[in-house]
Amino acid sequence: MATAQRTRIKLGDFELSLSHPDKLIWPEAGLTKLGYVERLASLGPFLLPYTKNRYLTTIRYPEGIYGTSFYQKNCPEPTPEFVHTARDGNIRYVVLDSIPALLWMGSLYSLEFHVSSDEIDTPLPNAWMLDIDPSLDVEPRLMEATAYVGDLLASLGLSAVPKTSGATGVQIVMPIERGPTFDDLRRFGKFVSEYLVAKHPKLFTVERMKKDRGDLIYLDYIQHFAGRTLPAAYSPRARPGATVSTPLSWDEVRRDAKPTDFHLLNVVERLHAQGDLLAAAPRQSLGPILSGLPTK
Repeated sequence: MATAQRTRIKLGDFELSLSHPDKLIWPEAGLTKLGYVERLASLGPFLLPYTKNRYLTTIRYPEGIYGTSFYQKNCPEPTPEFVHTARDGNIRYVVLDSIPALLWMGSLYSLEFHVSSDEIDTPLPNAWMLDIDPSLDVEPRLMEATAYVGDLLASLGLSAVPKTSGATGVQIVMPIERGPTFDDLRRFGKFVSEYLVAKHPKLFTVERMKKDRGDLIYLDYIQHFAGRTLPAAYSPRARPGATVSTPLSWDEVRRDAKPTDFHLLNVVERLHAQGDLLAAAPRQSLGPILSGLPTK
C-alpha cells in the first residue's frame, strides 16, 4: 500500500508533520496545502490578536475550496497539548492563541477563522461592528456605501476602520472603551442603520430576509452580539482568489478598493509596509452618544 506523502514544517522548536503537502487548495492562486500553512506562519502574528480569548468556529475544506466543506466548533480530536480550548455549554472550542495551534488548524484544512463577538473572560465588548452585506454577488456600490457609514460616524465625532470580509462585504470596526453592553451597541447600530436607510433608501436596507432586500445593501447591526461570529481580521476566505479579510484606510475606500485586491499572496507584504491599521485605531467612547439614544 502506498504511503501518503508527508513533509515536516519546523518553526523554532515546534515541528508539524504535514500530509499531502502538494494538494492544491486554491487552484487559481496556485496555493498548495504546504504553501497555505507557510503563509499562515507569516500571517499568524497579525491574525492571532483577533482570535485569542475568543471562541473559534472554523470552516474546513479537506479537498480544497471546491470540495465538500463543513463548519467545526468542537475542537478536533486528538488534541495536541499546545492547543488551548475553552468550553461554552456543550461545546469545547479551540482558542486560537499561538502559531503552533494556527498551523495545526491549517494542516486540518481550516481555511476560514470566525470568532465570537464576545470574549471568553469578560461580558463587556471592546468593539462595535457593523456588517455591510450586499444582496448582489458583485456590488459596484460597496465602497460608496462604506464611505457613507464612515462619513456618518465622523459627523458624530467617531472614527472606525473598514475591513473587507474577504467575501462580498465589509465590516466597520470601531474599538471602544469598555462599559457599554452588547444591547447598548445594538441600539447604536440600529440608530446608525436606520438613519442611513432613511437618507439613502435606494442603497440601504435593514430587512433581514434576503428575499425581501432586492438589490439593496443590508446593514446588519444584529450580527455583532454575544454568541454570534464574524470572520476575524486577517482570516483567509475559501474564495477563488484566496482573499483575506483586510482592514482598509478610508483613502482606499474612496479609491474604490475591491475585496479581491487583498489575498494570501500579498497581504503579509502589505502588513509589513503599512502595519495593522486596525491595531493602530484609537478606542472610542460611546457613552455620550448612547445617553442620547432611546433605550429601546
